Amino acid sequence: MSNVDWIPVTHETCARVKGPFYHGSRYDLEIGDLLVPGFESNFEEGRISNNVYFTALLEPAVWGAELSTSLAGVEGNGYIYIVEPTGTFEDDPNLTNKRFPGNLTQSYRTRQPVRIIGKVNDWVGHPPEVLQQMLDGLREKKRNGLAVIED
Repeated sequence: MSNVDWIPVTHETCARVKGPFYHGSRYDLEIGDLLVPGFESNFEEGRISNNVYFTALLEPAVWGAELSTSLAGVEGNGYIYIVEPTGTFEDDPNLTNKRFPGNLTQSYRTRQPVRIIGKVNDWVGHPPEVLQQMLDGLREKKRNGLAVIED
């Protein structure tokens, strides 16, 4: 997808984006629970997140579950939920147009609650060496001041 083909998802245009949507987490939650902003970020200790992040693709949710679990020092791979936004949302600026043009990961964020409507039980995580490479890359970016989260 080139920038010419990509149409930004904004709060005004998000209704055209259809799910299912996924959220990866280190927390074991229940169907019906609401994910709400205002809690500690999964990716930066001590940072309160103003948004809830989710994706229309399973692979970014797998990364979200694995990374948030590993960064917190929690055992296991984490959890992946099928979610539904209760309000408007926009492209996640932390991934959109960062390494690739457009929003290839189909990742979004909202300041409104996101409802858990299901759980993905049969997902497969990355091999330990691939996960470690990603963690090492994130730590290196943080050391170099490049791991800035736009929230």
